[in-house]
Amino acid sequence: MRIIRGKYGRRRFNVPTNISARPTTDFARENIFNVIENLADIEGAEVLDLFAGTGAISIEFLSRECATVTSVEKAATQWRFIDQVARQLNIGNMNLVRGDVFRFISSCKQTFDIIFADPPYTLPNLGDIPALILESKMVKPGTLVVVEHSKAYDFSQLPGFFDRRVYGSVNFSLFRVGMP
Repeated sequence: MRIIRGKYGRRRFNVPTNISARPTTDFARENIFNVIENLADIEGAEVLDLFAGTGAISIEFLSRECATVTSVEKAATQWRFIDQVARQLNIGNMNLVRGDVFRFISSCKQTFDIIFADPPYTLPNLGDIPALILESKMVKPGTLVVVEHSKAYDFSQLPGFFDRRVYGSVNFSLFRVGMP
C-alpha cells in the first residue's frame, strides 16, 4: 500500500497476504482525491471512512491534514493492519472502530464533512448503502459523500447525486447533501 501525497506521501506498507479487502487502486485513489480536493476543503475536515479495508483512504485523508478520520472496519485482520500503520505513523487523530458498518450508520450521531464508503463489490446489499448514508444523522448541509462501486450500480436518482467518475473498473458516485 502506498500513500500518494501529503505528509505521509510516498510511504509504503506491506499489506498482509491474508487481508480479504480489495484496495482501491493507486490510479483511482489519486484521481478521486484530485476530485475531492476540488470539491471540499480536506484540511481541517471531519472525515468518515466506511469499510476502511487496508486503511489507505483513511491514511490518505490524514496525510492531507484533515482534522480527524473515523475509520470503520469489521474484519479483524484489516482492523489490526490499520491500527499497526497508525501506530507506525504516530497518528493521534484517527478513531478506529471495529464493527459493522450498518450498525454504525444507524447509531452514529456525529456529523462529518466528508464521508467515503468503499464496500466490498460482492456485498449483497451494496445498493442500499448510499441511501442509508444520505438518510442518516451523519450528514449535514454540505457533506460530501463518495461511494465506490462497480459499474453494475447507478445511483444517479438518489437525492444529492451530482457526479459519477470512472477510473478503469472503479466507479465513484458523488453526492452533496443539502446543497443545490
